[in-house]
Amino acid sequence: VQIRESGGGLAQPGGSLRLSCIASGFRSPYHYINWVRQAPGKEMEWVSSIYTDGSSPHYGDSVKGRFTISRDDAKNTVYLQMNSLKFEDTARYYCTIELDGGIWDGRGGGYRGQGTQVTVSS
Repeated sequence: VQIRESGGGLAQPGGSLRLSCIASGFRSPYHYINWVRQAPGKEMEWVSSIYTDGSSPHYGDSVKGRFTISRDDAKNTVYLQMNSLKFEDTARYYCTIELDGGIWDGRGGGYRGQGTQVTVSS
């Protein structure tokens, strides 16, 4: 399984960034793609998930209403549009696929990319 994230960078509070995730090689074409993040000194936090057919978007409470997950089938890419960014959104963001293809459950295992850094700073 290959997963590659891109799109991170520096943004001001209230600003926006769009992350991209391209994943391939999972045993089934039908599964969830998850975004999780980890801030320095903190545990991994689930951010959002979407099914590979573009249905069933889910969001963590801390990003609900600000982030939007979507999928472009033609580009085989999942996007995470992040608006109204806050200082506390600063973290390394990872795109992951669980071993069972489900929503990230924090138990470890699965596949993830190298991540992309998002820094929110004034």
